[in-house]
Amino acid sequence: MNSQLRQIPQIETLLRLPDVLSLTDAFSHSEVAAALRDELGDLRAAVLAGKRGELPDFNGAAFRAAVEDRLTRIRQPNLRAVINATGIIIHTNLGRARLAPEALQAMQDVGAHPSNLEFNLETGKRGSRYAHAEALICELTGAEAALVVNNCAAAVVLGLMGTATGRKVVVSRGELVEIGGSFRLPDVIAQSGATLKEVGATNKTRTRDYADAIDDDTAVLLKSHTSNFKIIGFTSSPKREDLAELAKAHDLILMEDLGSGVLINLAPYGLTDEPVVRDILAAGVDLVMFSGDKLLGGPQAGIIAGRADIIAGLRSHPLLRALRIDKLSLAALEATLRLYRAPFDPLKRVPVLRMLSEPVIEVEARAGLLVAMLGDMGVTGAEVVPASAFVGGGSLPQQDLASFAVSLHLEGLSADALAEALRKGAMPIIGRIHQGRVQLDMRTVSDDELRSIAAAIGDIASR
Repeated sequence: MNSQLRQIPQIETLLRLPDVLSLTDAFSHSEVAAALRDELGDLRAAVLAGKRGELPDFNGAAFRAAVEDRLTRIRQPNLRAVINATGIIIHTNLGRARLAPEALQAMQDVGAHPSNLEFNLETGKRGSRYAHAEALICELTGAEAALVVNNCAAAVVLGLMGTATGRKVVVSRGELVEIGGSFRLPDVIAQSGATLKEVGATNKTRTRDYADAIDDDTAVLLKSHTSNFKIIGFTSSPKREDLAELAKAHDLILMEDLGSGVLINLAPYGLTDEPVVRDILAAGVDLVMFSGDKLLGGPQAGIIAGRADIIAGLRSHPLLRALRIDKLSLAALEATLRLYRAPFDPLKRVPVLRMLSEPVIEVEARAGLLVAMLGDMGVTGAEVVPASAFVGGGSLPQQDLASFAVSLHLEGLSADALAEALRKGAMPIIGRIHQGRVQLDMRTVSDDELRSIAAAIGDIASR
């Protein structure tokens, strides 16, 4: 062991070797030195652990290739594209909604050139970034006015700070939700400077519970859509129309944190528990907040829609600058919203909605095509199996979607090892493990990703 360790050369020696020195043509001297340091460190660790036989030929092509591979991996971006084969359409860990080509093109156009972000082309004077999407949002939701910030949590904070700081916000105990990242609605209310007044019980809250809680310090009645969990059984909650009437009688604001923002009725596709924004506003809710990157199918954004007088106050709030949406997200959001207007069909043009509404027979056909491609490559151990997909993103937790997956088993590889190999490929593929096999759900995979998936599996099988 000690003799092997003594045979490992110094980094300075390796840097003078012609094959290693040639790497500095593509990589910096410091990068090559750091890669050598890591490569030798791994080598020493393997020798000390007794897991190393003969040392490599440090003058050979194999050692140079190992160093170059390490350098290439280091150069890869940290934030990368992956293939989502999990069956979770809005996967928070995988970037939520896939953007439509029109949204990507809008980001490209605005990012590559100067834009009229805050410049009015009609008057030649300073304009507002918030004007670009407002008319579209109002048209699609029936709102009097709208405002866009960087995410839905920001929209809730701004809405409460602009209307209820130093006053009370009445919320049902059954709607005190926790969203992703362990952020809880009571904490959000506290940060806004308002005071939370809980009413009702976890499973039952009535209109009179809200009425009994109202006093001179009350400013807002707040509803929070429980999109990431469901209480079933002995339950009840007031109708929005009844709360709207109560709020109006006491000159209060009825506000709803919707989370996901659905602009069209998804009930025909089996998704019946997600309310449409237009219907919520029509029921008398004064202000509704929802996300751009969930069921709306656009970029990360928080949208506030509702009464013009309230939104006018939010637009002048000092916090707005800290929460403002950036130009690329704004461009993508506007382009996505335009896909909801004729002549476009959002169910075909918005990727999230297309995946939700795609007939299961087409998903099955995609799975069959991948298995056939693998068969042509000589890869066995792949079969089409029924599966369940999910909306994800904290939406419709108990409603699954019929789907089909390709179930994989490669000889000599455990399910964990295969999942790791797929995950660490040139194009990472993220699936799931079910009953000891890797499953790649085809509802969240597009047709043009099949070739990349087949090539990755074929490469793993040939090792």
